[in-house]
Amino acid sequence: MPGKTTRRNFLKQSSLAAAAAALTTCALPKKRPNIIFLLTDDQRRDMLGCMGNDIIQTPNIDALAADGVIFDKTFVTTSICCTSRASIFTGQYARRHGINDFSTDFSAEQLAQTYPMLLKKVGYRVGFIGKYGVGRRLPKEAYDFWRGVPGQPKYETVDDQGRPIHYTRLAGNQALEFLRGSSGEQPFCLSVSFKAPHVQDGDPRQFIPDPAYADLYRSVDIPTPEKAKSKYFQAMPDFLKDDQCMLRVRWRQRFSTPEMYQEMVKKYYRLITGVDVIVGDIRKELDKRGLAENTVIVLLGDNGFYLGEYGFAGKWLGHEESIRVPLIVFDPLLPKRLRGRRRENMALNIDIAPTLLDIAGVKPPTNMQGKSLLPLIKGKSIPWRDAFFYEHLFKVPESAVPTVGYIPSSIGLRTQQWKYLRYIDYDPVYEELYDLQNDPQETENLADHKEYADDLARLRQQCDEMKREKE
Repeated sequence: MPGKTTRRNFLKQSSLAAAAAALTTCALPKKRPNIIFLLTDDQRRDMLGCMGNDIIQTPNIDALAADGVIFDKTFVTTSICCTSRASIFTGQYARRHGINDFSTDFSAEQLAQTYPMLLKKVGYRVGFIGKYGVGRRLPKEAYDFWRGVPGQPKYETVDDQGRPIHYTRLAGNQALEFLRGSSGEQPFCLSVSFKAPHVQDGDPRQFIPDPAYADLYRSVDIPTPEKAKSKYFQAMPDFLKDDQCMLRVRWRQRFSTPEMYQEMVKKYYRLITGVDVIVGDIRKELDKRGLAENTVIVLLGDNGFYLGEYGFAGKWLGHEESIRVPLIVFDPLLPKRLRGRRRENMALNIDIAPTLLDIAGVKPPTNMQGKSLLPLIKGKSIPWRDAFFYEHLFKVPESAVPTVGYIPSSIGLRTQQWKYLRYIDYDPVYEELYDLQNDPQETENLADHKEYADDLARLRQQCDEMKREKE
């Protein structure tokens, strides 16, 4: 955990001085670009028109993608809000930053090494809006503009005049406020962390979209996923089928009848459309203020989301629905011949921090484990990862399990062809193995098939080696 004196932390702290020195010597562009980083909550990869969904209405994000670069294979290294956000801020795996729950804060040293603080150090005006998601101590004094909130904000809220407003719209208004306060001379980095399309925990309505979009999708029938069929649930191990497993608790609250499924998914869609409207408003404001031609916009989901697949709801596990997210990078300075492209390289949430720094001309610190995507954005062919390590170490407090359910801890490995998952709370451990080349939907677990024993052993060893590397 942060602050504990270990060899790992000693080496990590030793790299801070070198990182600071790199910041002071790195050559910056003559006119540094502005950066807007947009983060959605629980939005899986296929929940955008530009990602192949022909029902959801996201025209503004689709337009952003048409002028930008889409990373089709983008994943999170841990699929839960607190840990994924810490990884986004720091460019590090959970095993390094140590944040595996909702109460652990960044240390002062860690905060100084997040991408907003590193950009502030070289002269950026930095702002944060929305769900902060890391710990309980909000670093509002460290930012030039702060509208962040702790925990899970309420969708139904009020503005600073006490007038009712949906939280997505409030975040959008605050983003416009930030832009109107920009001088045009000082570069800025604005991070907008939407709550949408996350559920409102504890509210029986679960998803609460803006009433302005209440009629959207009303006449549409949302197809039920193939993997929502009972046979896929029955193939899961007993601990994932248990009524106290949180994946099942949440499924009963959202998707347990066909009528409930339609209602909940349509509200999920409406929340995403609400974010799309804000993206359009931000781009209009950039145009109005003459900032559009020098402002990079990055949009990412913080983790994926089960919509009934395997009989699950939520995220947490290592299946594609849970770990695969949208990533769009729009750079107005990119030549037109490089826009509207899709990259197949594996991008990770830990790549965001080094990418944003690189865009600003700042050399990422050596303690960041992600890689800058900027060369790929610029169309270059460079050596790149062909596998990544997945981990989910969050533990539901025992006192809360009877009410909210438990989440099995797991680690795993995702390559271009294979998915290997291991549930580490059980003895013997339970494993999953999928051949993604022949079974991209992960419908058949091959872990107990004798003809795949060599593949299983090889991937098991590779997973253990990568686990050690990420500490």
